[in-house]
Amino acid sequence: MDIFPDWLESIPFPMIITNQQKVIKNYNSLFSRHFDKVVIGKNIKELFHQWETFEKQLILARLENQSYLLQYNYIECDTETLVLYIVSDGTSIQHLQGMINELEHENRELDAIFENSSDGIYITDSDGLTLKINAAVERAIGHPKETFIGKNIKQLLQDGVVDEAMTFKVLEQGKTIHSIPTNHFNTYLKTAVPIYSEDGEIKKVVTYLRDLSELNHLYQELKKALEISEQYKAELEKLKNKTSWNPNVVVESKQMLDIYEMGDRIANYDATVLILGETGVGKDILAQHIYHASQRQLKGEFIKINCGSIPNDLLESELFGFEAGSFTGASRSGKPGLFELADKGVLFLDEVGELPLALQVKLLRALQDKQIQRIGGTKPKSIDVRLIAATNRNLKEMVEKGEFREDLYYRLNVLPISIPPLRERREDILPLVQSILQKVTNTYGISKEFDQNIKNFFYNYNWPGNVRELSNLVERLVITVPSNFITTVDLPEEYQDKVPVAINEMTLKEAAENAEREILSVAVQKFKNTYELAEGLGSSQATIVRKLKKYNLTIIPT
Repeated sequence: MDIFPDWLESIPFPMIITNQQKVIKNYNSLFSRHFDKVVIGKNIKELFHQWETFEKQLILARLENQSYLLQYNYIECDTETLVLYIVSDGTSIQHLQGMINELEHENRELDAIFENSSDGIYITDSDGLTLKINAAVERAIGHPKETFIGKNIKQLLQDGVVDEAMTFKVLEQGKTIHSIPTNHFNTYLKTAVPIYSEDGEIKKVVTYLRDLSELNHLYQELKKALEISEQYKAELEKLKNKTSWNPNVVVESKQMLDIYEMGDRIANYDATVLILGETGVGKDILAQHIYHASQRQLKGEFIKINCGSIPNDLLESELFGFEAGSFTGASRSGKPGLFELADKGVLFLDEVGELPLALQVKLLRALQDKQIQRIGGTKPKSIDVRLIAATNRNLKEMVEKGEFREDLYYRLNVLPISIPPLRERREDILPLVQSILQKVTNTYGISKEFDQNIKNFFYNYNWPGNVRELSNLVERLVITVPSNFITTVDLPEEYQDKVPVAINEMTLKEAAENAEREILSVAVQKFKNTYELAEGLGSSQATIVRKLKKYNLTIIPT
């Protein structure tokens, strides 16, 4: 302890002196309290488990779980150069070192994110000096980073490296600036953002470059996808509407599909509809479909009147109603007309061509003014009614003959729809037959079947009475024919001369099969099993089983 003993003891920190080879030459008592194994002549590094240089003239050392910071300086003596170490608690230093390491790690991550961003990022200081750019800027402008780093934007503009300097606009205006310049290949959205210091001064300007070409491509692809989606949506809507149609609506032909789709399109427009077509084509069914496809079905009723089935002197009171005591025999309380009953809903005037001229005037006024006046009434009443009219007559010809008012004709003919006769849309005939057959079966509990020949007749017959005639005939055959299998032979007499010769001229085999089918269809209702049936018909049981299977017949238990 012959080297500076007094001086060492006067310093209030643990201290130790070594030579340049780190061999201990002396130390003070504060040091020895912390390190009880200190020995003159021993290497100082042997006192610690870990020894590493932290900074210049700073050593971070560890002893067991304790960290120490050793700050050293060189002292020149007569004979040699000594090293003076001042020892302090290194825990806080180690904590700071951990924070520094963490910050360095985060900086590396941020640099990776910065560099790999698909958007170009260009950073300058408040003087326009370029501080940092990423690879996306290189790709966008076509110059390496070295062209920009450390260069002022003004100089880069003069050199033609960049063609726009938003940095100075931001510095002048103190706010974010947007621009969409276009080069020969790409379109970029440029956004320059000011970064402020704590004292409110602009410290940096960050400019972002986003390539809009890919976004435009994605937009076009999305637009195409949406267009396709809309097409599918429209088709699905058509299918949805078709499946939600009235069960009485059976359409397969393109003409009728187009008509009912048009009905869907015009359903929520209150313009007057005029449905034209022969008797029995289904004008009332279409009118109901338009009503059910509209919002009016939620607000009002569907009211129907056949203008040709009511005497003219009563038709006015039916349509417009009457006040109490307005005529002999009138109700004492009066009566609302069909226009009032159809308020918020739909009034369907079937056979509108049968309206007398005097009543046509009143109907026209009701349509124009949206008001009606009861018979015997003194005050008009506002109504909200959508009118659908129908006729099998040629109203245009009636107008020319003076039988129908021209002004009413044009008022009714806003949305004309013409339903073709059944003979002009034969694709609908057999589906209609099947639908009617199913309905009759459900109504009467009778199960019948049509053979191919009568189906051919249905398809080829001209049906002057259209769907109504077809429906009546199918129901008549199902109820009156005793056999479960209906053929052309079962057709009523008035249709027999309409059956094509080719249908009645069957081969001998076909005739025998028909007769066999008829006999078996009656027999299965009389016998209990195939053995009794075979005995009754003078045949074998195996043959009977095969024949029943052929004609799809089964024995009906009694």
